[in-house]
Parts: sequence; structure tokens; C-alpha cells
Amino acid sequence: YFSSIIKEENQRMNRQVETILKAALLDKQEVSLMLKPMHVHEVIKDITDNFTLQLNDKNGKVEMDLEATNDLIDADEVHFPNLINNLVDNSVKYSKDNVPPEIKISTVANGKNMTIRLEDNGIGMTKETIKRIFEKFYRAHTGNIHNVKGFGLGLSYVKTMVDAHGGNIKVDSMPGKGSTFTLELPLKKN
Repeated sequence: YFSSIIKEENQRMNRQVETILKAALLDKQEVSLMLKPMHVHEVIKDITDNFTLQLNDKNGKVEMDLEATNDLIDADEVHFPNLINNLVDNSVKYSKDNVPPEIKISTVANGKNMTIRLEDNGIGMTKETIKRIFEKFYRAHTGNIHNVKGFGLGLSYVKTMVDAHGGNIKVDSMPGKGSTFTLELPLKKN
């Protein structure tokens, strides 16, 4: 039991270090994406699978509504899954105490773009937080509701990566009601 906790914490710490290093690289604009064709639905399924244990612990669930008939984009095989991972991770982290987290991920596509929506029933955010959510090192003041560890780099990384992939991201949220992140990404050109 303890060794699994140590292993989990060790992995978390490695992820934090990686995130800081990535943030430093992004500052210098040295990030060069290695783009290759990637099926978004596969990435979403793989990532949500990785959260099964955490969600089971909280009696939570992920509902998927992957309707996009075309889900092929040009994406970086490290950074794209990372940005999806960060969004799901936040939904799990910022869930309400004693309320099972419910995450809904849906996709649609038109001829040019693919839209990915990630909705949760978490603690939500104020208008002030929404304005600053993509800033580096910004962390919302949640008081002591949550013992959430991190550097406030997750969403600035997400925004940088969405931009680097030629897409855009927006967020809608209300305190106590949860958050919805909407990503729009260009589909792979034939």
C-alpha cells in the first residue's frame, strides 16, 4: 500500500519537474512540435483510462460522446496527450468534496475543425479567475477547500500547446457549478 503511494507521488513529482522545464522552454519559444497524424478519440480514451483509479476512489465517472466523424489531426505525440491529460486532471483535482466527479467529453467536427468539449461538475471558477486562468503561475485562491498541489503551470501550458497546434481554447465556468473547456483544432488536411 505504502509503496504504491510512494510510486504515485514520485510520478507526480516527475511530472511537476517536467512541467517546469517545459514552461522554461516555452518562455524561450524553443518548443518545436513533431507533428504526425493522430486520432483524437484514441488519445481521449487512453487518457481517461489512466484516470479510472482516481475516479473510482471518488465514485466518479467519465461520459464520452465522441461524435466527430473525422478525428484525425496533425499533433505532437507528447504535447497533445499532455494537454488533454492536464484538462482531465484538473477536472478530477477540482471536484467538490463528497460529490462524485462527473466529466463529460464530447467531440464534433465540421469540414475544417474539430471541437473538443470537456465539462465537469467541479468547484468552478469566478469571473476573475477565468480572466487569468491561462497565465503562467496563476493559481486561484480556493481558500482551504482543496489541498491541490501544483505550480499554476498546467493551464498556461495547455493554452500554449493549443496555440502551437493552430487551435484555440475557451472556458466557461461558474463557482459551484463546474467548468467547460472548449478546444477547437484544425483537422488534418488531405
